[in-house]
Amino acid sequence: MHRSGTDSPVSASRTAIPYRQFHVGLFVLAQFLYAVANYAYSPTLPLFVQSKTGNLSLVGITLSMYGLWQMIIRLPLGIATDRAGWCKPFIVAGFALAALGAWLTGQAHDITGLMVGRSLSGVAAGIFGPILVVFSGLFLPHQSVQSFTILTAVGAVGIMTSTLATGFLNEMGGYSLAFYVAAGAAVLAALFVLPAYERRRPRQRVSARSVLSLITRRDVLIPALFCAALQYTAAATTYGFLPILAGQMGATGVTLSVLMSTQVGLLTLGSVTAGLVVKRIGDRRLVALGLVMLSAGVGLATVAPTIWMLFVAQCFIGFSWGTCYPVITGMSIKQVADVGRNTAMGAFQMGCSVGVFAGSWISGMVADRLGIRPMFGLTGIGVLFLAILWTFRSTDAGSAGSGGSESLPALEYR
Repeated sequence: MHRSGTDSPVSASRTAIPYRQFHVGLFVLAQFLYAVANYAYSPTLPLFVQSKTGNLSLVGITLSMYGLWQMIIRLPLGIATDRAGWCKPFIVAGFALAALGAWLTGQAHDITGLMVGRSLSGVAAGIFGPILVVFSGLFLPHQSVQSFTILTAVGAVGIMTSTLATGFLNEMGGYSLAFYVAAGAAVLAALFVLPAYERRRPRQRVSARSVLSLITRRDVLIPALFCAALQYTAAATTYGFLPILAGQMGATGVTLSVLMSTQVGLLTLGSVTAGLVVKRIGDRRLVALGLVMLSAGVGLATVAPTIWMLFVAQCFIGFSWGTCYPVITGMSIKQVADVGRNTAMGAFQMGCSVGVFAGSWISGMVADRLGIRPMFGLTGIGVLFLAILWTFRSTDAGSAGSGGSESLPALEYR
């Protein structure tokens, strides 16, 4: 039996990592490049897909391939890394697939090619869970939320940098150039990860019963469900149909880049803010406030009369997303022993992927039938309802300000 809590022997071993700051720096650089690999083409990707078809449902289905394959791969990948006892080979392979997926998407001439490219990128995105687990392993267990805020902030800086450049890259070399830049960034990320430290763990024999007991734990399952809602909203708005709405209102490629970068810049600010205030006001209360703000941002996008109002909506969406995501992520594995963290993170990330897939697919169908703005309105109402549910859940837990520090039993592998 492996026990969670501050008495774990792993707690002491993490303080003895040689050149810890150097290895943290390697993962920070890799995370930055990984963000570039995934988002260098994102501001104009929906328009690129739309240029191959005028059907918004088909646009949504194509974009949803990214989330679908994340959803398929993440839990099996988490189990595989726990069984192997380390993550780096999987992470490097994921970076290679990210490069291939970006390159194929840039080369695509029809919807089929785009679906293949986005599917490979989705499989590659499954490695984000192992990256989070390895990075958090460079910190003490009670610093899990803080480690995730660092990685989220670094990723946000990478996203902001790359999305700012998208419009200029499109003007220099067309849509394809941004995809080639993304592929190159993925290769560089792999090179930075290769020498980075990862504490090897004993190989584990994982039983189906132990996996089921882990992924159904409230402290893993509830954050996963709410993260799915966050990802649904992001896929339906910022990374889906908000750029198309802005394009219909006259936005240029450069304007779309700045629009997404605005969201990412506020996401970075929200992530940093979360790290600073989470201990003061509690993780559950902070998430509730973030969900209310997210609902307000989507509501503003619903009624925005001008592109400038869309910028304001993006500020609300970005800040609230940056506030909620790292906190929910940290909550999902805070009480899980190291031996089961990859599986727990795989389950959590699979929930997030359900949101990415459903957000692109369902919002595409709704937008095709009702229009983009009504789809935004329904999404905003749904987020507000979730904020109410989260608040009642926090009240029932009796720990809105506790930060969830209660000790819970760890997963048993045998």
